[in-house]
Amino acid sequence: QVQLVESGGGLVQPGGSLRLSCALSRPISIFSILAWHRQAPGKQREFVAEIRGTRSTNYGDSVKGRFTISLNYDEKMVYLQMNNLKPEDTAIYYCNHRPGDSWGQGTQVTVSS
Repeated sequence: QVQLVESGGGLVQPGGSLRLSCALSRPISIFSILAWHRQAPGKQREFVAEIRGTRSTNYGDSVKGRFTISLNYDEKMVYLQMNNLKPEDTAIYYCNHRPGDSWGQGTQVTVSS
């Protein structure tokens, strides 16, 4: 099973930007599906974005037009560029790999003035 390590979270003001990173323990396959999910306090885990090994992407409605997911095969990394952040984006963000349904430990994003 692949190991995932997220980084890049932090405190940012509304309207600001952050880039999250997810490092994988093994190479990305063309059959991989890499996704970001988030969980806010007291809420269920929510889908944010996914990218396939073919580089096709899909986004949750709440982040479309603001977030961009990308991957780097050589570096075995997945990124989530988050722009125009809102307080409702505050959550722990998790990286996920399928097949195998592996999860990272999460990184906290807090959007507050």
